[in-house]
Amino acid sequence: MLEVSQRKRIWGWYFFDWASQPYNTLLLTFIFGPYFTGTLSGNLIAEGMAEEAARAQAQAYWGWGLAVAGIFIAVLAPILGAIADNTGRKLPWIWLFSLMYFVGSYALWWTAPQEFSVIWALFFFGIGLIGMEFATIFTNSYLPELHDDPAELGRISGSGWAFGYVGGVLSLVVMLALFQATPSGNTMFGLSPLFGLDPATKADTRVVGPLAAIWFAVFMVPFFLYARDTRVAGTAPFLIGQSLRDLGRTLKGLPRHPSLMAYLGSSMFYRDALNGLYTFGGVYALGVLGWSITEVGIFGIVAAISGAVFCWISGRVDRRVGPMPVIIVCVLMLTFVSLLIVTITPESILFIAIAEGSNLPDVTFFIAGAIIGAAGGALQASSRNMMTRQANPERMTEAFGLYALSGKATSFLAPALIAFTSQITGSQRLGVSPVVGLFIIGLVLLLWVKPRGDFNK
Repeated sequence: MLEVSQRKRIWGWYFFDWASQPYNTLLLTFIFGPYFTGTLSGNLIAEGMAEEAARAQAQAYWGWGLAVAGIFIAVLAPILGAIADNTGRKLPWIWLFSLMYFVGSYALWWTAPQEFSVIWALFFFGIGLIGMEFATIFTNSYLPELHDDPAELGRISGSGWAFGYVGGVLSLVVMLALFQATPSGNTMFGLSPLFGLDPATKADTRVVGPLAAIWFAVFMVPFFLYARDTRVAGTAPFLIGQSLRDLGRTLKGLPRHPSLMAYLGSSMFYRDALNGLYTFGGVYALGVLGWSITEVGIFGIVAAISGAVFCWISGRVDRRVGPMPVIIVCVLMLTFVSLLIVTITPESILFIAIAEGSNLPDVTFFIAGAIIGAAGGALQASSRNMMTRQANPERMTEAFGLYALSGKATSFLAPALIAFTSQITGSQRLGVSPVVGLFIIGLVLLLWVKPRGDFNK
């Protein structure tokens, strides 16, 4: 096997973030998520449901679908991580989950409003989401192998996340420039939707699924060219029984490593809250502020550019002071902006009435999106680096499986709380309020986390 230089391995690793980011940017947050809720609420209104109730119900369906996918990921993530650690084989799993990503996202093309199926739309979206999340677990576990100096890992993680955000921005620009029609019938760049896609059937929006799939397939090439596995000598390909026993020992041993346990608990809540903001941000703007898909896409570009810039900056801060201060500042910023978002309506901000027709709510929401992009990206990059400090170096993939478990064990919680609150209040705006409490719980649990962890004395 040809030797791959450290620089190529790092850049190949970066390209996973670039390739996979459109699932978050295009599908989860800014294009398909709002399309799903807008299409479903439109169908419900046509059936006689009141407009506000229909929008809340559509948001609830989206939340329940994400909750089911999150439970599935939570159950399998640490098991697969343990298997990968025992065999040293990560790439075969990444190939499998990449295929799921491709199939799940491409199939979203078949979600036209005229024959819209909630079950099938959520099923294929869930397949792609599960593939993306599981592939992320295995690629994250390569991080400690990318540099001999642990202090450099924060910079590498931040740069990788920033690179991914740039990919997200570019994919959004491509979508808005070439495919997504505005009310005029042309794209934001004044062009007819590529390939003659008909806005009447929402083909100009549904193409986001195939676009994300093809983008992923093309830009995963550098990753697969430069990623390398180290097979553990004398092991069978899967070792399921042994892996489950090892995972059981790790879970039983968590109380002996209080910093790791506290960090898993803290990140469980604040990452869940962040995912709630990402997942429902575009949905909220479309339903509460009445934005179009194009306006939501522009909002996404602003948030992603902000995220790219601050990920790069935070990676340098992380290298200098460590990930803990970055995490604390970012969680505080996100808590504040969550409180702000809940108070934004077309008629008021922070419960203060504004003039009718004012664009202040739109401007404020754009600013909030930029803050979410900046703090959210930096938070995820430094959290990934913090995990390398908290984990047992000999069980890194299993640790990232536990990290995924902690992120997904309650990943159903934010969508479920938002879905439940949306249903009982009949309000999309109040529906997102539970994320504030989740951020606060995560911040409190950080008090028991050692900056260098239990394994690095």
